[in-house]
Amino acid sequence: MCALLIRVVAKAESGIVSSALVLVASRRASQGIYEDTSGPILAQGLRDLGFTVELKVVDDGEPVAKALSYAIDLGVELIITSGGTGLTPRDLTPEITERFIERALPGIAEALRIDGFNQGIPTAALSRAIAGIAKNTLVINVAGSQGAARDAIRVLSPIVRHAIDQMKGGDH
Repeated sequence: MCALLIRVVAKAESGIVSSALVLVASRRASQGIYEDTSGPILAQGLRDLGFTVELKVVDDGEPVAKALSYAIDLGVELIITSGGTGLTPRDLTPEITERFIERALPGIAEALRIDGFNQGIPTAALSRAIAGIAKNTLVINVAGSQGAARDAIRVLSPIVRHAIDQMKGGDH
């Protein structure tokens, strides 16, 4: 599994070296039952922001833990997970992510939920997504729908580079 994740780094226009992993947590997509559609939206949105992106689809649970661990140890600067944030017994991404988070950033997940709710999607309030810092990596959970992916890129675009810069010791 680790051989599938390759650290890719690019120099963005801003001069910030940027690497990202979009990690889709989906049993059915990982088994080829259907093709995931949220991950490509997130990946393209991050590319548009100057990130070099690896997209990986895994089953929820321990496969998510293995992929997170590997990417964090590799020094990937941003990981956005898609899926596994709901209420079913198989939705484990927030609990898995929490194992790695050293400093919580609850405002990011709150902003994503509030944005969805304000757009007339009351079920956005049911998302259990979390966000935080794991070593030198910003990790953000996003719900696993196309709409949530588009909304996440819109909400995160103005803050994600600043957050990564702050994590590296940048000035306010």
